[in-house]
Amino acid sequence: MTETTLSAPDVYLFSEETLRKQLETAETKLGYKLVHFYVDEHGIMSKTATAQVEQFYLSPSGGTLRDKNFNLVTYSARYDMYKGLGKL
Repeated sequence: MTETTLSAPDVYLFSEETLRKQLETAETKLGYKLVHFYVDEHGIMSKTATAQVEQFYLSPSGGTLRDKNFNLVTYSARYDMYKGLGKL
């Protein structure tokens, strides 16, 4: 019997799954979680692997992802790490 294993997703390709994976070990700086993703030659998040990886900042209470210049990249309540914690 042969065993097949699925390769781990490239954590630098942006998706909700890879963002959550990075958050498991992400450093916190000034209240932001530091995550990293591939960017194109203009510094914009790429949908494919590139030679350049940039740092992004996730506000864990609110789900706002910002680039290295703190420009808003994306927002999703799904990225809010504290959503529902205060509810009974």
